[in-house]
Amino acid sequence: MSACTLHRGEAPLLVSLPHDGTAVPDDIAARLQPAARAVPDTDWFVSRLYAFARALGASVLVPRFSRYVVDLNRPPDDVSLYPGQNTTGLCPAVRFDGEPVYLPGQAPGADEVQSRVETYWRPYHDALAEELARLRERHGRVLLWEGHSIRGIVPFLFEGRLPDLNLGTAAGASCSPAVQVRLEAVLAAQSDYSWVANGRFKGGYITRHYGQPAQGVDAVQLELAQSTYMDEDAVRYDAAKAAALQPLLSALLRAGMAAGG
Repeated sequence: MSACTLHRGEAPLLVSLPHDGTAVPDDIAARLQPAARAVPDTDWFVSRLYAFARALGASVLVPRFSRYVVDLNRPPDDVSLYPGQNTTGLCPAVRFDGEPVYLPGQAPGADEVQSRVETYWRPYHDALAEELARLRERHGRVLLWEGHSIRGIVPFLFEGRLPDLNLGTAAGASCSPAVQVRLEAVLAAQSDYSWVANGRFKGGYITRHYGQPAQGVDAVQLELAQSTYMDEDAVRYDAAKAAALQPLLSALLRAGMAAGG
């Protein structure tokens, strides 16, 4: 079964949603703690939230499998993206609440981790790299948009409440200055949502690795507080909240493409 699905568009825009997947193979699920089998650390419903991007001509890449199988936004060598801060790894051993993912003695060893990289991680990154290359050849430049979300309060990962919209550009390294300026201008022009640029979430492996503005790839991560488009406690999509947010997301995508052109 395919590890991911790619909708090919023709605009200079690729929306990557690496934590949207929820599937867990049976042999792995049997080794998880009961609470982990519900894959609570999913970026819930982000593919539904970003479905409008297809009308903008975007390519959209969506994984099938949960980050508990392998985290597509971590480097294959599992080097920490945020040294000195709590985070979760390539094949997470702890959940966002700090509790274990696996039953005692059931966490994967090095050989299994490598097998998961080849089976689940590699296909996503191959598809991502190939689509970026196709769009860059067609347009000269391409915007890679990393769509993420997380609960607004996660003490294990950050203090206090997260801003509604968290823009990450690897402190400006993953996109051109023009893209950064245009995106921040869109956020500054609205007052419905709180926001920050390069705060707690500066962009994960995908943003940092593929964002090469000098080579025509501008990469941006947007980490949304899930309360902006869903009921966090009930884990339920809120169509009204989503409809209110989507015009701003659309404006950000269009501004990012325009700035890169």
